[in-house]
Order: sequence, then C-alpha cells, then structure tokens
Amino acid sequence: MDWKSLDDMELDGQTVLVRVDINVPVEDGRVTDATRIERIVPTVRDILNAGGKPVLIAHFGRPKGKVVPEMSLGVTVPALEQALGCKVTFAGYDSDKPAKRWVAEMQPGDVLLLENLRFNPGEEANDPRFAAELAALAHCYCNDAFSAAHRAHASTEAVARLLPACAGRLMAAELEALETALGAPKRPVVAVVGGAKVSTKLDLLGNLVRKVDHLVIGGGMANTFLAAKGVDVGTSLAEHEMADTVRDILGKAEEAACEIVLPEDVVVAREFKAGAESETVAADACPADAMILDAGPDTVARIAAIFEAAHTLIWNGPLGAFEIAPFDAATNAAAAKAAELTREGKLTSVAGGGDTVSALNKAGAAADFSYVSTAGGAFLEWMEGKTLPGVAALES
Repeated sequence: MDWKSLDDMELDGQTVLVRVDINVPVEDGRVTDATRIERIVPTVRDILNAGGKPVLIAHFGRPKGKVVPEMSLGVTVPALEQALGCKVTFAGYDSDKPAKRWVAEMQPGDVLLLENLRFNPGEEANDPRFAAELAALAHCYCNDAFSAAHRAHASTEAVARLLPACAGRLMAAELEALETALGAPKRPVVAVVGGAKVSTKLDLLGNLVRKVDHLVIGGGMANTFLAAKGVDVGTSLAEHEMADTVRDILGKAEEAACEIVLPEDVVVAREFKAGAESETVAADACPADAMILDAGPDTVARIAAIFEAAHTLIWNGPLGAFEIAPFDAATNAAAAKAAELTREGKLTSVAGGGDTVSALNKAGAAADFSYVSTAGGAFLEWMEGKTLPGVAALES
C-alpha cells in the first residue's frame, strides 16, 4: 500500500493536524467506554516525542452542521487527559478565540483539541473551503481514524490532499491487518460471516466468495441459505424472498471453488429468552413450531477443523443469538478455537464489526485475535472490496 506513516514525516517543530475518532459513548456527562480514546494514544505520544504539536480534530454524534451543546467534544477531555497523561487544551464552540489563535499559542508538549467538526456544515459536505481552513492550521496531516475513512468528509478526504499526509499508528495497524487478511493472505483463507440478514451483506458475500477458500455462514443468514436450499426452517428468522439471490451466491462460490459452510445441526427453541427449553436437531429437521437460534456441536466441530487447516481467518458476525445463553455456545466455542490457534502462531485472525466485537469480548477471545477492528462501517466496506476515500486520499 502506497501511504506514508509517521516515521516518514519530519515532525520536529511542526504542527500536526491529527484526525482521530473519539466518538465514544457518554452517560451523565462522562465517557463510559474509553477504548477509542486509548487507541489514539500511541499516535499522539509519538508526535509529541518527535517534537511535534498535535492538533486533534474529530466528530461527535450527528449535529448535522449546527452547534448542539450536548454534542460538544468537551466531554471527552477528562478521558483524553487520563489516557495521554497530560493536559489537553480544548477550543470549545463557546470560545471567542479563532482556531488559528489557539494553535498559534501552542508550546512544545501541548495537545490541542478542536470542537466537533460536524458543527460546521462544510465537514460532511467535504467543502474545499472548510478543508482549506483546517489545512491552514498545520504543517502536515495525520489520519488516525480508519473508522471514518469510508466517509468523504473535509477532515478525512479533502484536507489530506492539501498537506503532506500520513497514516497514524492506529490507521496503519488497521490497514496492515486488513491487507494481511484480504490483500495478500496466506492460504487457506476462511471467513466467518454471521448476522441477521443476507440483504445487508450482499456486497460482502459477493466479494468474499472470490477471495476466500471457505465461507462459514452463521446467524439468521444461515437460515436464509438453508431455506433457499429447500430446508424447512420452521418459525426461524429468514429472508425467504432472498432465495434467488442466495442461489446466485452459491453459484458464484462454486465457480470460484469457495466452499460455503452451512450448519449441519442446529439448536432450536419455541421462544427466544434466557434459559428457554431447547434441543439440538439436524439442520433439516427443525420442527415447524420452532426457531433456529444457534449452530449445533457437529457444526462447531466442522468449523474448528476448517480453522485448524487454515492460515488466515476473517470474522464478521456471530454464529447464533449470542446475546442470550444457551444460544451463545457455537460463537463462544468457535471463537475460543480461533483464539487458541492464534496464540499458538498457527492462524492470523482479523475480526471487526459491532456485534463481532461484542461477541468476541463476551467469549473472552478478543484479546487473542491478531487484530480486532472497532471500525464498523469502514471495516465492512473494505471487506466488500470498496475504495475508502480516507485511505485513497493518503495513497494519492
């Protein structure tokens, strides 16, 4: 990939405009999960250690181009200071001082955070004038927000074309992990794709069948695949209207010599609630009044065997209704196997997407994966084979 890292930049004495993602959950005026803040620490510290002055820019919520006091980035300052171990100066929306003055007053060792970019309508419009205003604040630009790289916004796309630009540590790690998983992977490659609906992951499935050797389908999506093959799935969540589309995907997979792995056995219940009475049956033996809520032990054993023979794993989505026991068993067991093989150095494992991160954390497996992305939409669009504007801008 043709992009520069912080190591390629002259930072001593330079003001560095750093696009970060600190769009964190907040409750009662306090950050409740500082994971995204903690992940930008290496970039900010490396800029400081190299003699640079980091000016952090970010979005928070969806104010839609207007000042919404409840969406001020000021709420993140205490968590930023705790993570960075230094004072963070905040140029809030209620300040009379323009951003360029805040920047001009910075001293070596200072960290400055500017107000929510999305308070300005030029941000989401990718307005070149707003991008020029941002560019005028600094000597160079560093994008450390892969999670926003699928948006062509002023702070992710336009400004990168106006200044010497590079990827931050988090962005670089994300791009390198994804390149390892999909760009030039060590084969065999297996992908696990779960979730409720096939319709939301058509582009993803269409891209993966051309790039992986085994594609494991889980969750409600697996029910749709089974139904398209003529299997009675009872009252299970399934998109029966997607049957023709599924058969098309199966045809493309066969042409590409990609094995589609569907459940051989399933866990069924009459109701979806914690501790509901359940049973394991063959995938084609779901009772008419029951719903499929998880993959069964034979399916898990099959997946584990595929993992053992593979060198690269990409994971997006759970295998069952992981939120409630006992329907989390397949996801937990498969995740534990992937984590074990990764620890032993036998598997490179990359995972991402909202439910995926939650499921792997719940299974206690996330820490052992090679890389777990918190990027959501950007991670999915990369897996779909789409060009991400924020990455393309760095490469150009």
